[in-house]
Amino acid sequence: MISTEKIEAAKEKFGQLLEQQLLRVEEMKLQGDFIDYNTLEQIKIGVCGGDGIGPAITAQAQRVLEYLLKDEIKGGKVVFEIIEGLTIERRAEEKAAIPPAVLEELKKCHVILKGPTTTPRKGDPWPNVESANVAMRKELDLFANVRPVRIPEQGIDWTFYRENTEGAYAVGSKGVHVTEDLGVDFTVVTSQGTERIIRAAFEFAKANGKTRVTAVTKANIIKTTDGKFLDIFREIAKEYPDITSDDWYIDIMTAKLVDEKRRKDFQVVVLPNLYGDIITDEAAEFQGGVGTAGSANIGKKYAMFEAIHGSAPRMVQEGRDIYADPCSMIRAGAMLLAHIGYIKEADKLYQALDICTITEKKVILTGRDTGATSAEFADYLMETIENLA
Repeated sequence: MISTEKIEAAKEKFGQLLEQQLLRVEEMKLQGDFIDYNTLEQIKIGVCGGDGIGPAITAQAQRVLEYLLKDEIKGGKVVFEIIEGLTIERRAEEKAAIPPAVLEELKKCHVILKGPTTTPRKGDPWPNVESANVAMRKELDLFANVRPVRIPEQGIDWTFYRENTEGAYAVGSKGVHVTEDLGVDFTVVTSQGTERIIRAAFEFAKANGKTRVTAVTKANIIKTTDGKFLDIFREIAKEYPDITSDDWYIDIMTAKLVDEKRRKDFQVVVLPNLYGDIITDEAAEFQGGVGTAGSANIGKKYAMFEAIHGSAPRMVQEGRDIYADPCSMIRAGAMLLAHIGYIKEADKLYQALDICTITEKKVILTGRDTGATSAEFADYLMETIENLA
């Protein structure tokens, strides 16, 4: 027998969810355009070391960026601001994902280079504070998760623009158990949220000399939300006639990334949240796993660049933090350079990383005293950059 009471309760919960999403739409309508770094008299780069091995590897990434931007720093165009306090100790003490004073300092910067931070798990000696990453995405409205995968010897140079705030994850904790036998979850797509992620992908392609942007959906089956994403993609693509646009379904796209003949064709890929999660993990495996890459979280006003991996507190406990591999943070730094318009410097850094980690490998990182320190690797990297000039 169908329970009218339970159906009405589910309708009420669904109505509340719709109200929340419509309110978010109105907030997005009030947003301005993407920040144009070329118009700024000075670009402020916040450096937030985090905790665990974060301070050690972030410091080396900062050294490399300061080396590449030394003329801009000398001329006052670029400044680095060190932001302390995003440690698990302080976050636990203040019972805040991001201490208010730290958040205030972050908001004074245009872009942020952020080291790994600890998110407490059950059994840890810390209160259950929210992930600093999740909180930062919310507070700074960082709606685009950007992950590059580069393997030059295989002809792979992909950049994925994964929507960060909508799709199947947006209300993933707000599904409805209508009865013991029926559960319903929701996927959310808005015109504003979709437009800004797709436009960000095309703008990246335009600024970085990319010639192809690909949308990934399942619009043939999920016709309303994925269909809306694809429709908006096609409309925005018309504004970029010099860039080829195409679309693939998520199932065949996972196959084509494995196809040695076709995968070289892909350059910039834009996709909803769930598909982005799946595809970027698959793509990272070609490069050596999710721990090898940097990533970015980008909004219209702010952007944050980080390593994908965690804070590795055990390495600190064992006194091995000075031997931690800084490559993921340095790759995040290369993404930061490209984002603020220093394309040549970013390309040099990527090229040097390829030489130092693939072709030459004169300095080996092992994570222990059997290999180089992160500072020694950064020295080697900067010497390599110097030789490219």
